[in-house]
Amino acid sequence: MFADFTLHYARLPARFFEPFRPDPVAAPGLIAFNDALAEELGIDRSGLDDERLAALLAGNELPEGAEPIAQAYAGHQFGNFVPRLGDGRAVLLGEVTDRHGRLRDIQLKGAGRTPFSRGGDGRAPLGPVLREYLVSEAMHALGVPTTRSLAAVTSGERMMRRTLEPGAVLTRVAASHIRVGTFQYFGARHDAEAIRLLADHVIERHYPELLPEAAERPEGERYLALLEAIQRRQAALVARWMSLGFIHGVMNTDNTTLSGETIDYGPCAFMERYDPATVFSSIDERGRYAYGNQPTLIQWNMARLAETLLPLIDDSEERAIERATEVVQDFSAIYADEWLVLMRAKLGLTGPEEEGDHDLVDALLAAMKAGRADFTLTFRQLGEVARDRAAERELLSLFDAGSGIEAWLDDWRARLAREAGDSETIAAGMQAVNPLYIARNHQVERALSAAVDGDFGPFETLREVLARPFEAQPGREAWTLPAAPDERVFRTFCGT
Repeated sequence: MFADFTLHYARLPARFFEPFRPDPVAAPGLIAFNDALAEELGIDRSGLDDERLAALLAGNELPEGAEPIAQAYAGHQFGNFVPRLGDGRAVLLGEVTDRHGRLRDIQLKGAGRTPFSRGGDGRAPLGPVLREYLVSEAMHALGVPTTRSLAAVTSGERMMRRTLEPGAVLTRVAASHIRVGTFQYFGARHDAEAIRLLADHVIERHYPELLPEAAERPEGERYLALLEAIQRRQAALVARWMSLGFIHGVMNTDNTTLSGETIDYGPCAFMERYDPATVFSSIDERGRYAYGNQPTLIQWNMARLAETLLPLIDDSEERAIERATEVVQDFSAIYADEWLVLMRAKLGLTGPEEEGDHDLVDALLAAMKAGRADFTLTFRQLGEVARDRAAERELLSLFDAGSGIEAWLDDWRARLAREAGDSETIAAGMQAVNPLYIARNHQVERALSAAVDGDFGPFETLREVLARPFEAQPGREAWTLPAAPDERVFRTFCGT
């Protein structure tokens, strides 16, 4: 099935992981298979019926060449450091090289109780598996770096979470599953050799552009450059989240990948009414990971990564701290630049930046907050207004009275008049970056509830809708609508 399995991570020293063979499930059944991703990975399904495929993707059979492992890592969870976490219900089968020459991890999530399970059952409920499938693939379609979902398989078993729920296994594909918490695991053990091996592995796998310079740079410079490169990717990633109204919900250091991909779609959601204080996670009682806090929190996570790299940056701890601090302090400016590029494009501003552009974006967000406007529909409808002023009435209907949006529209039109291109070109550019369809929480929950009851039709429909987020899909206008008052979902659960 998987051609040319490789075992790059499994060839690191034994303290990086625990060997673990997936626990067989009672009756695997195929729910969803991502044919487009399978083709990208070079997967050959010939000779595999759904029953055999489900057995392979549930872990009941191992693909040829796999040597399954559970990876070790630590992490700050809601600000509290846990020195030993690790894959408590996931197993890395190995890596494959895709058709673009990229190395990709193949992982089974919900594969049983590993040595890192800490008393858990190692299984995954059906609802959270399907949530991750839907939202991760929706993020990919939106152009956000993310782990991918290859398949979802029912286990034929039931498990107790909040209620008795069906079980499932997700096949997750990632550039890698190396996290800030992976470095923290060895930092907590003062294992400088492991940190060096891990850093070199990350450079080779994710930042090969640093390799030609390595021979000419002092060793400490190499690892400082790695920190800078990781930080740039994280700034770009979180700026994309913010530009789409996405709330990760649990930005722990063990959920921050060194590759710069979004990972672990637990209590995640897309914001509807714009409010920076929006929180969906059922366990984030103090709002640590609220929408508006995400840029600050990823910088905090970068500081935790920097701490683990200090022994590699300079033999003098004082000099190492000084140099790493300079890098981390640069984050705010890097993020601000990334965010403004994205937000300007959402407003149709693609020409040279002007001094007032940042204020123009801020003023719109203030009007959206005051007017309790839907984040996604506001930007989408602005594209229609750019094309035809008559569309302004529908835009205004998204806002409560007293928002100030009318005055803002005058300022925006004056600024737009200084852009090159006709109204149709500007509008088309805006619609190419402002989605019409997002994974709205009430629609996701509706699809998951139906699936738990045995009806996968709503899941399949939503999967099809989210695969084309920027193009209008006739007959599917209902999928663009925010939740009605009785449909709103205020809390999401991670499923562990």
